[in-house]
Amino acid sequence: MKTQGHKIFFLIALTTFALGYSQIKISGKVTYKNKGISEVNITLKDTYDGATTDAQGNFSFETSEKGSHKITFTHPKYEDIEKEIGIENQDIIINADLKEQISEIDAVVVSAGSIEASDRKRATALLSPLDIYTTAGADGQITSALTYLPGVQKVGESEGLFIRGGTASESKIFMDGSLINNYFSNSVPGIAGRDQFNTSLFKGNIFSSGGYSALYGQALSGALMLESVDLPDQSSYNFGVSPIFLSGGFQKLGEQKNYSYGASLGYSLLSLMQNVFHFNTDFIDAPQGLNGDVNFRFKTKSGGFFKYYGMFNSNKMGVKTESLEPEYEFGLVRLKGKTMYHNLSFRQKFGKYLLNVGGSYSYNQSDLNFSTETNEIEDNHTKLLTDGNYVNFKTVLERKINRISAVRGGFELNNTNENLNFETVQKNYKDLISSAFIETDLGFSNALSAKIGVRAENSSYLGKSNIAPRFALAYRLSDKWTTNIAYGIFYQNPESKYINGPAALDFQKSQHYIFQLLRSSEGRSLRFEAFYKEYDQLIKTYSILPGKQQNQQIQTALNNDGYGYAKGLELFWRDNKKTFKNIDYWVTYSFLDSKRDFINYPVSLKPGFAAEHTLSAVVKRFIPEWKLGVNLSYTYAKGRPYYDIATELKNGEAVNYTRNEGRLKDYNALNISFNYVPSIGKKDAKSFTVFVLSISNVLGSKNVYGYNFSTNGSRSSAVVPPVNTFVFVGAFFSFGVDKTEDAINNNL
Repeated sequence: MKTQGHKIFFLIALTTFALGYSQIKISGKVTYKNKGISEVNITLKDTYDGATTDAQGNFSFETSEKGSHKITFTHPKYEDIEKEIGIENQDIIINADLKEQISEIDAVVVSAGSIEASDRKRATALLSPLDIYTTAGADGQITSALTYLPGVQKVGESEGLFIRGGTASESKIFMDGSLINNYFSNSVPGIAGRDQFNTSLFKGNIFSSGGYSALYGQALSGALMLESVDLPDQSSYNFGVSPIFLSGGFQKLGEQKNYSYGASLGYSLLSLMQNVFHFNTDFIDAPQGLNGDVNFRFKTKSGGFFKYYGMFNSNKMGVKTESLEPEYEFGLVRLKGKTMYHNLSFRQKFGKYLLNVGGSYSYNQSDLNFSTETNEIEDNHTKLLTDGNYVNFKTVLERKINRISAVRGGFELNNTNENLNFETVQKNYKDLISSAFIETDLGFSNALSAKIGVRAENSSYLGKSNIAPRFALAYRLSDKWTTNIAYGIFYQNPESKYINGPAALDFQKSQHYIFQLLRSSEGRSLRFEAFYKEYDQLIKTYSILPGKQQNQQIQTALNNDGYGYAKGLELFWRDNKKTFKNIDYWVTYSFLDSKRDFINYPVSLKPGFAAEHTLSAVVKRFIPEWKLGVNLSYTYAKGRPYYDIATELKNGEAVNYTRNEGRLKDYNALNISFNYVPSIGKKDAKSFTVFVLSISNVLGSKNVYGYNFSTNGSRSSAVVPPVNTFVFVGAFFSFGVDKTEDAINNNL
C-alpha cells in the first residue's frame, strides 16, 4: 500500500508539474480599417514572449505564463494598444484594431494654391534662396525667380507679381507677417522697378497663387509671405564687386550666441555698361542707387525672440524718347525716388500657446519730372510728386491642439496716408483698415486635414466692412499622391491712385476655386492645379490728361461696376538630381483664360497683362571637378493683347472706347549663367568666393512689352526692354563662414 501510494503521489505531482509548464497558444489578427497590418510587434508585457504580424496581420506565439497579464500591440505608424488577458489552460484568440498615429511629418498638408520654400520639414516644393540666386535670368530677385513658377505672368514693363489674371496691385508681399508697402524700387513708366530687399535676408517663403490664409488680406489674387533669417551660425563679412555695383556687409554674432547685429551698404551705377552695350532706352541720366540696411536679433532667457530690420534706398534716372506728339521732338522724364522700411517682430512660446507680434513702417516718395524738347530746348515742365506713409501692426496668438491641429487668431491694423501733386490733380488720401481673423488647422488623420478660417475688415475711407470665409481640404490618396481643394472670398480696397475725385466706392471682391493633385517623392515633385476666379465690384475709371505727353494719363474712379473672371490649368514638374546626375531641373506650363471689364476698358476684354500660354524651363548643373555651376532658363509666352483706350464726352458723360488694339509678338528668352567657386576642395576654408557670369536673352530676341500711343491715337511706339541682351560679370566674397558644402549640395 505504501509503495502504491508513493506511485500515485508521484503521478499527481508529475501531472501538476507538466500542467504548470504547458505552453498556451495566443493568436489573433491586427487590423486598421478592416485591413491586416504587417510588422506589428505583439508582446506579453514583462515577459520575453511575443511575435510580429505577417503580411495579412496574423500572429501567434506560445507562453507558459499563467494568470492575469497585459498584451501590447506597437507599430511606428499607429497608436500603441494594451489589452488585459487571463491565461489559464486554454488557447487564447485576441484581435486588435489599431488607430493611426498622428505625426507632424507624416500628416498630409493643405497646399492648394501654394508653393512653400523654407526650413520646415513639411514643405511641398522648394525654391530656396540658393535656388533663386542660381536661376539664370532671375538676377537674384525673388519676384523674378517666381516668374519661372506656374501662375505668374512674365510682364517686363512693370514691377510686381501678376498672378492668374490679376494685376500687380492685387498681390501683396509680407515680411514676418507684416505688410511691405514698398517692396519694389521707384521707376519711370515702361521700366520695371527692382526688388529692394536682399534675397539672402530670407530663409524661406510661401508663395500663394490663390486661396491663401485668413491671416492675410487686401489681395484679390495672391500673396508672397517671406520669413527672415534668425541668428546666424557665426560672424561673417562679405562684399561684392561688378561693373555696375559695389556692396559690402557684416553679421556679428554674440559670444553667448543669443544676439546678433549687422549692416550692409551698396551703390549701383549703370553708366559704364551704357558704353559697352547698345541700349534700346536712351538714359540721359544713368540709373543709379544708394541703399543700405541694418538688423539686430535677440533671444531672451525665457525663449522669446526679437527681430528688427530697417532699410533705405534712394535712386534716380532720366529717360529720353521720341515724342509721339508732332509739335515736339522728344519727351523726357526724370526720376528721384526715396524709400524706407522698418520691421520689428517678436515671438514667444507660452506652453501650448505661440504669440507673434509685429509692426512695420514704410515711406515712399516718387518725384517724376516731365518735359518736352524741340531744337535742343526743353520746355513744358510738369511734375508728378507722390509720397506715402504706411503703418502696419499685427498680432497672432496660436494654440496647438495636437501635433497637427491648431487654432490661431488675431487682429491687424493698416494705416495709409498718401499725397499726390500733379498739375490740376492734388489729393490727400487717408485710410485705416482694421481686421480681425481666426483660422484653424484640423488634422483628422495622417491622410485627411482641413484649414478653415474667416477674416473681417473695416475701411475708414470706404466706411464699409466685409466678412471673408476661407476653406481648404487635403486628402492623401496614397503614399505619394495627395489631392487638395480650396475656396475663399477675398476683398481689396480700390487702388488709391484711382481715387482722384468724389465717388461712391466699395471693396473689390474675388472668389477662388482651386483643385490640386500633387505627387511627391524623394527628389521629384509633380503638381497639377486647376482654378477658377470670379471678380466682382472692380473699379471703373475714366482718363484725364493734365500733361503734354502720352504717358501722363491719370485714371479717376467712377464706380465699382467692373467684373471679370480667370480660369486655367497649371503644371509643375521638378526633378532634383534623381534622373540625371548632378542636374536639377524643373518645367512649368500655365494656361490662362481671363476677361475683365474694369478701369477704363469699354467692354469685357482679355487683360493686356495676361498671356494665354506660358512655358518655362530651368536647368542647373554643377561640375565638381571644374568647380563650376552652369544654369539655363527659358521662357515662352504667347503674345499678350494691347489696347489704345481713350475717353470722350457724350451728353456730358465720360465714355471710354478702343481706338487701336492688337496682339504682341510671342515672348521668348533664353538665359545662361556660370558660377565659378574656387574654394571648393580646400580643407577648412574660411573664405567663400563666387565669380558670376550671367547673360540674359542670349539669342537676342527682340521682345515687345506693349505700345504707347499719341493723344489722338494716330502714332505709336513700342515698349521694349532697356537692352535686348545684357551681360553681368561680378565677384562675391564672404569671410568667416565656409559655404563650400552648400555650394556643392545646392548646385551653386
